[in-house]
Amino acid sequence: MRPSPNPPRVRIVGAGMAGLSAAVELARAGVLATVVDGAAQAGGRCRSYHDPQLGRTIDNGNHLVLSGNKAVHRYLDTIGASDRLSGPKHADFAFAEITTGARWSVRINDGPVPWWICRDGRRVPGTTVRDYLRLAGLSGGGADQVVADRVDPHGPVWDKLIDPVLLAALNTASATGSARLTSRVIRETLGRGGRAMRPQIAEPTLAAAFVDPALAWLAGKGTTVSLGTRLRALQTDGDRVVALDFGRGPETVAPDETIILAVPPWVAADLLPDLIVPNDFRAIVNAHFAIQPPTGVQTMVGVLGGTAEWIFAFPDRISITVSAADHLVDRDRAELARAFWADIVAVHGGPAEMPAWQIVKEKRATFAATPEQDARRPETRTQWRNLFLAGDWTQTGLPATIEGAIRSGEAAARLARTAMLG
Repeated sequence: MRPSPNPPRVRIVGAGMAGLSAAVELARAGVLATVVDGAAQAGGRCRSYHDPQLGRTIDNGNHLVLSGNKAVHRYLDTIGASDRLSGPKHADFAFAEITTGARWSVRINDGPVPWWICRDGRRVPGTTVRDYLRLAGLSGGGADQVVADRVDPHGPVWDKLIDPVLLAALNTASATGSARLTSRVIRETLGRGGRAMRPQIAEPTLAAAFVDPALAWLAGKGTTVSLGTRLRALQTDGDRVVALDFGRGPETVAPDETIILAVPPWVAADLLPDLIVPNDFRAIVNAHFAIQPPTGVQTMVGVLGGTAEWIFAFPDRISITVSAADHLVDRDRAELARAFWADIVAVHGGPAEMPAWQIVKEKRATFAATPEQDARRPETRTQWRNLFLAGDWTQTGLPATIEGAIRSGEAAARLARTAMLG
């Protein structure tokens, strides 16, 4: 659909995944928007950059998506980047235990009937069907319940499958994570069978998959993106936002202009002091090593008993991700690199001498996925009729994920269009 000659005005503040998603959704509907962001590059936490220490382009973190993430695939299809995700043809998850040297793979069958739990070679070694049936409580839960209120967070299935996967999804200690958010994740992925659980990784980088194609597609639709432009204040009057200040003094918001605020929660709280937002966050620590992986290694391996949690093998590097990493975020970088490299050698082999490395720490990577923090997430609609919120920290029903960020942008765009038509 071509934009109308005099399209309604939408200004999106924030060019992370939520802001880009909102812009794409609006442009797809024929509505032009302008996007501004205070950073030097778009993408927010989904950013890639050339690291001179490694001599390679790396991502700030290893962001995993699943084949059942419908919003992710809608977004990539729209911007012409549906071929930028790679992963196995089936929902196979490899694990390695550092302390014992044990290796196994969990191989989830494609269909919704989970017959894989009945087969040795597909389930966690040494487990029975009954061990999995005890986890049925993961599919429900009230808003104030944690996962440990619903299931017993012990046993081989928990320790060797559920806990590592939930920790990655929630970025919060699994047992204390929100039962409601966990249930939503389970229903949309594992509950739909292996076709919805296939792990997928951006290829060759996050920016190449999620950001650069979006910017090119938006430019072709007439949407402008201005970087290095930080919103410093906004002014409200009654039920409207009436002015925005980008450091050059207040700029009047036109009567027909709609604002989508797609910034981190602490920035939104500074701009709107009465807004209740999540205020407790969890760290993620990533490491990158400039070495070609050995031939034939799995693209992704879950690690138990080590410092690392997941090892990712890319053509030109090996990367580590640790979720809920507050216990690591203040440790010495070189010490972390040595510990991570020891895990890589134990799992994949490799030289004792550590290659060039880089540690990337995100101290406020996501909000804590607890019932208390989930209750602080605001809705997309605000008390101001021309202002809408977007971000994985808004009330998406999901933890802080790429899928949630993209859904939030779509929701804000739909409400902005409705407000303009009204």
